[in-house]
Amino acid sequence: MHHFVYRNGVLHAEAVNLADLAQAVATPFYCYSTATLRRHYEVFADAFADVKTLICYAMKANSNQAVIKTLAALGAGADVVSEGELKRARAAGIAPDKIMFSGIGKTAAELALAVDEGILCVNVESEAELELLSSIAKGKGRTARISVRVNPNVPYREDNEPPPHPEAYAAMVKRATRDLDCTLIFEPGRLIVGNAGILVTRVLYLKRGETKTFVIVDAGMNDLLRPTLYEAHHDIRAVREPRADAVRIIADVAGPVCESGDFLALEREMVAPRPGDLLAVMTAGAYGAVQAGTYNTRALVPEVLVRENEWALVRPRLEVSDLIALDRLPPWL
Repeated sequence: MHHFVYRNGVLHAEAVNLADLAQAVATPFYCYSTATLRRHYEVFADAFADVKTLICYAMKANSNQAVIKTLAALGAGADVVSEGELKRARAAGIAPDKIMFSGIGKTAAELALAVDEGILCVNVESEAELELLSSIAKGKGRTARISVRVNPNVPYREDNEPPPHPEAYAAMVKRATRDLDCTLIFEPGRLIVGNAGILVTRVLYLKRGETKTFVIVDAGMNDLLRPTLYEAHHDIRAVREPRADAVRIIADVAGPVCESGDFLALEREMVAPRPGDLLAVMTAGAYGAVQAGTYNTRALVPEVLVRENEWALVRPRLEVSDLIALDRLPPWL
């Protein structure tokens, strides 16, 4: 469920016209819906309203400060996997006692920061990590709270085996834990932010070959890596609603990056677009912007947060001049 719908023939993010937004911020860009973030969090939280629960949002899915603060205002804690994410969580106002630190390769500096901050707990992944954390805490005269991660080995496939509805999931969890008298801690990430975001891109060219048709767009694998990295499927919609009798084609949607793996969709049936048309890559709120890079010295795309009929630029575009300015020349050049 999400709040990206057609209104008067144009796809809207809540009440914001995406064609107008594209004119204002230029493409490609990420757009997040506050209403969808709120709904997904509240549906999950409401399923466990009758038991002691802490929902620690997995920040690796989307670590934009505006997203974190939106969820924090609803009562969310944070599950972090790096020093940077811990500092982001604290900067967004999440209290230390609502922060969990996960990840298999925590450094001594990261563990020391966790101890200094007094976070809820460190998810310990090995005996060696436990020993290191113990020595760090002892040296500081502190006690580090821990949890031990156990892998239950549950293999599922998202393409043909969707996860259960939160209510069904909650019923199963509550049956299994009803006699433990404990606080249940959850670490949802993509569940909350996945459908809350889209990537808007503009068609550059329609390229017809002997055996394949390509729709070339201005967003590439550096902007959304999931299709290349995971073979992830993202629905693609025209921002301007197509007519029912519009011509449909089978095409690869490819980006401008100089790599054979630069694609957003393969062998996709879609309405034949024209250069200049806008497309919305759906379900891009998780593992989209956080995995984006600047390969080919491409500007890092901006992120926009929408609330009803308002929108705000919550991360500006990192322009090419900004990228070049990060380099430093040695004195002999």
